[in-house]
Amino acid sequence: MRTIVMTGASRGIGRIAAEQILRRSPDVHLVVVARGSSGAELSTALGADGHQVSAVSADLGSLASVRTAATEIRDRLDAGDLPPLRGFVGNAGIQYTNAQTAGPDGFESTFTVNVLANHLFVRVLGDRFTAPGRIVITVSDTHFGDFRHNMGMVPGPAWQSPDVLARIGAFREPDTAVAGRTAYSTSKLAAIYLVHEYARRLPAGIDAVAYNPGFVPGTDLARDADPASRFAMRYVLPIMTLTPWATSRRAAGRYLADVVLGDIAAPTGSYVDRNQVTRSSEESYDPQREAEIWHAGERFVGVSS
Repeated sequence: MRTIVMTGASRGIGRIAAEQILRRSPDVHLVVVARGSSGAELSTALGADGHQVSAVSADLGSLASVRTAATEIRDRLDAGDLPPLRGFVGNAGIQYTNAQTAGPDGFESTFTVNVLANHLFVRVLGDRFTAPGRIVITVSDTHFGDFRHNMGMVPGPAWQSPDVLARIGAFREPDTAVAGRTAYSTSKLAAIYLVHEYARRLPAGIDAVAYNPGFVPGTDLARDADPASRFAMRYVLPIMTLTPWATSRRAAGRYLADVVLGDIAAPTGSYVDRNQVTRSSEESYDPQREAEIWHAGERFVGVSS
């Protein structure tokens, strides 16, 4: 038996990936991290066919809540209540209609959920991983910043010091949807930087991989958007999955499960675009920025290198 911890398993590609992981790997005990009672409901649904599933409650927008959840999982591992830890899937993500939304820790919420929450889980659980293990962080091809990858819908990243990016108002006209989308693409670039740094720092046999599902219409990523955008995302844009420009939820979830289970051979530090290992943007390979975001993340989440 082995434990895999997963955020973002409640809906969309995460729910499909969770179902695939359990169906294809009966030896997995899946720990789902979700807010409030939704985690218990999810674990009951996923465990209906006899699969081993348990839930830990956390608000990913609150670092205190994330720390409590990660510590609970660590304590359960130490007590032998969970089998050895072999995987972490940071699949949860959020995109706001502005860059002015702050969480209880004072950090901008996109940055908190998409970057810091994952980092805190990795750092609290890091020395509990048993090889071979794999950390998978869901990223986005919006970090390329070009029409081919963004189709003009999301601005490219606007990198700045992490001390600026972590706070509200980091981008021009911060109360606009454009700023909110810029915060999103920039946070995904930061996540790739951290994956590269994990690959350098994690022990041998514990791999870190960035997974890009491509553009997946019909998910709840835009749940904070205006009504017209939410309607288009859910009911109009899914037709794009009939073209190479978009990925269906089912395919994206299946590919995520493939990466988590190692069915896609991806060396540590790699970038998986749907079901292919490839290069991320040229901007995403920057050792100075990678070290910078690592050390800033350590300060922000309150751990030491």
